[in-house]
Parts: sequence; C-alpha cells; structure tokens
Amino acid sequence: MGKENMTDSPVPNTPFPAHIGIIMDGNGRWAQKRRLKRTDGHLEGLKTARRIVEAANRLGLRYLTLYVFSTENWKRAESEVNFILSLVKRYLVAELDHYRTDRLRVRYAGDMDRLPRDIASEINKACDDTKDYDGMQVVLALNYGGRDEIVRAVNRMLGQSGDGDSKKSLPSVSEDMISAYLDNPDIPDPDFIIRTAGEFRTSNFLLWEGAYSEYYISDLFWPDWTEEDLKNAITDYGKRERRFGAVSK
Repeated sequence: MGKENMTDSPVPNTPFPAHIGIIMDGNGRWAQKRRLKRTDGHLEGLKTARRIVEAANRLGLRYLTLYVFSTENWKRAESEVNFILSLVKRYLVAELDHYRTDRLRVRYAGDMDRLPRDIASEINKACDDTKDYDGMQVVLALNYGGRDEIVRAVNRMLGQSGDGDSKKSLPSVSEDMISAYLDNPDIPDPDFIIRTAGEFRTSNFLLWEGAYSEYYISDLFWPDWTEEDLKNAITDYGKRERRFGAVSK
C-alpha cells in the first residue's frame, strides 16, 4: 500500500495520499444538462483532466491514475467511442511538451491490443519519452477493466511458469505472485479513489489494487471539478482512519 506523507499535505496536519485514482464520470450528463452533444461533455472532461493533473502535481502527489476508457465502454455508440479515442490521441500529442517541462511520467494500464494502432503508437511514444522522468506519474487507464487486468496477470504468470508441459504442476498462487504480473506492479496501491457524478460503484476500476482504498463520492460531474474540489477531497481523506482490517487503536 502507498505510504501516507504527512509533510507534503496541502492542508496542515492532514495525511496526504501517495496515489489517487479517479473515476472521471458524468461527461455525457454534464452535456445533456446543458442541451449539448455528449461529445461536448467529453471535450470538457479532457480539459478538466489537464486541470486536475496540473493541480495534483502542484500539491505533490506521486501517482495519479485516471480512468479514461473502460473495457465496457466499447458498448457505446461507435461515433462516441471514436470521438473519445480521438481526444485521447489529441491529449497525448498536445500535453507531451507540458509533461516534459514538469518531468511527469506517463504510464499505461489496460489491454492495448484492441486499441487502434495510431492510439497505441501515441501511448507507447508518450510512455517511452517520459520513462526516465522523476516527477508525478500519471497512469492512463485506457481499455482497462479490473477483472480483465487480473485475467491478463494470471495468464502472464502462467506463461512464465511452465515449459510447455501442461501436466507440470504449478506452485500455489499467492497475492504477491499475482500482484507482480499486474499492469504496473511497481506502483503502490491507491490510497484514495475519487468518483464523480454521484455514483456509488467501482465500475471495474482497480479491483485488485483498490481492495483497501478509501473512496470519495462527489456529486459534481467531472467537467465541473477544480483544484479546490481536489483539495477538499484530500482533506476528507485526512480524516479517515485506515485500519486495513485491524482493530482501531
């Protein structure tokens, strides 16, 4: 689990999470409420993502995972899916100079095989260009599903365990073994997961890593989020007592 940093908190004497995951929900509803197209909401959501990345970096966060596109989102209209993916490509190209300036490292979580080649290429380029940066790490969860990640981790583990003999017995599986084959095993589990738009569900996000994460539900749609909302969420996190199944002292 990520360690709490007491010294870098934006609020005095408030424990500060090392890793925050955000389920960025409500783009479509934000647009519909304003009688706009759903794609307009996704465009505003992209602007918010940049705003929150910059704010999180200023506040001293070490890891930020953004739930960009889930394995279930392919069920949406093809035009909406294509628009979201085009925004991702635009974001990666436009923000790369900004990431270089602030030495932010781009990481990826998800199954890249189903992504269009141009999108996959831009992701790989961004990850490769920033791999040596020592600033905040931004993980883009794209074509990502928690169950899918666990399945892929087990398959990777099995692929490393045998020699082609299907009868060869495998060692007992442990949590540490599976964790070692997840998409980003070197990143600490999220201390804190934020969900916008007032929904109370995990939506298949970081199911393994978020087993003991603290959750924060915001009624605001994602495009309405500001740095102040992020600070308020972190302040709320600082009031939590994290016991990880133990008894309170």
